[in-house]
Amino acid sequence: MNWIAVLIIGLGTYLTRLSFIGAFGEREMPGWMERPLRFVAPAVMGAIVLPAVVQPAGVIEFLPAANPRFMAGVIAAAVAYKWRNVSLVIAVGMGSLWVLDWLF
Repeated sequence: MNWIAVLIIGLGTYLTRLSFIGAFGEREMPGWMERPLRFVAPAVMGAIVLPAVVQPAGVIEFLPAANPRFMAGVIAAAVAYKWRNVSLVIAVGMGSLWVLDWLF
């Protein structure tokens, strides 16, 4: 039964992606459809990263001593807001996480 579910989900994912390619592969996508699609990747990244930052042990903690990931995430978000440079955000976020892990 598990393999049947995997195959059905895989086929559904494939057909969903194929529908966009088939419908808009040869022509330009309308603006009303393209604008919201630009926000899909950041929304997915936020949905993946936020739980790992806010509740890494399954419990929500905001204090740096209990959850240094949250403070590192706040620092990385401030750097992202100020400089809008992905490489800098990754470097500062990881560096601050390592320093906070070492301190606490």
